[in-house]
Amino acid sequence: MSATLTRRPAITATGLSKSYGDKVVLDGIDLHIPEGAVFALLGPNGAGKTTTVEILSTLVPADGGQAAVAGHDLTRDARSVRSAIGVTGQFAAVDNLLTAEENLLFMADLLHLGRREGRRRATELLRRFDLTEAARKPVATFSGGMRRKLDLAMTLVGDPRIIFLDEPTTGLDPRSRRTMWEIIRSLVTEQGVTIFLTTQYLEEADQLADRIAVLDRGKIVAEGTPEELKRLVPGGHLRIRFADEQRLDAAAALVGACTRDPEELILQVPGDGSIPTLRAVLDILDSHSVEAEALTVHTPDLDDVFLSLTESPR
Repeated sequence: MSATLTRRPAITATGLSKSYGDKVVLDGIDLHIPEGAVFALLGPNGAGKTTTVEILSTLVPADGGQAAVAGHDLTRDARSVRSAIGVTGQFAAVDNLLTAEENLLFMADLLHLGRREGRRRATELLRRFDLTEAARKPVATFSGGMRRKLDLAMTLVGDPRIIFLDEPTTGLDPRSRRTMWEIIRSLVTEQGVTIFLTTQYLEEADQLADRIAVLDRGKIVAEGTPEELKRLVPGGHLRIRFADEQRLDAAAALVGACTRDPEELILQVPGDGSIPTLRAVLDILDSHSVEAEALTVHTPDLDDVFLSLTESPR
């Protein structure tokens, strides 16, 4: 059994549902997210991602189902849930008229931290997020990347064990996005924080997530590691290169269904990229002394998964 499966659950949900009038937003979803993991929820606009975050962070009630966050029942012990979590939304919730330091100290006051502890936390977070030089500048002068970093820093003032990041890098340039990825990784590896991430950037989920769920029209249509999800979509194959056409032809005759490229001396064999598939092909070649020069595994990416598993907008 993997270490991920033996960790205590940070978030669990069974049959979670939510409707607004006649529109069903969540249609009975189940979740199991262990402590210290990065879990990504993917889905098109309107799939129910933000509603899921709002329910699990106690901002809106579910219509049905049960959920627990940090070991606390979402309905019966909402206050304890709120004390254990931090939430960062799609838009930075910072005050433009205040400085970065003042924003952090204001958050410390809201959390009823003492003055000394609040200042210590603010100083530590400004350093950690590389905002010390900008600490006393108005947030109105900040770039988008700086604002997002400050927003996440404000989420961390209360030292939450579970952080909900609802599309945290929306609108950021590639460099700022990668900086946020590094910060998110460090929260998990250095502090053991659990991250619940919603995003439309598939590369972001691929880079960060231990597990991914794909949400479409209120239902989870697939869940697994990034590699497991990629194997769900047809199109994976092995590319095997040979030294000469004689070996290429011999291999083609042995493996059956394949595509030959005589100019590049490449044989393309359909496969899911798994170790058993790879081993089976290599065993066939080896048993007939057909030597390959190089082999690469090609699997569909998360873009292919997303397009395959989610429906087109109506």
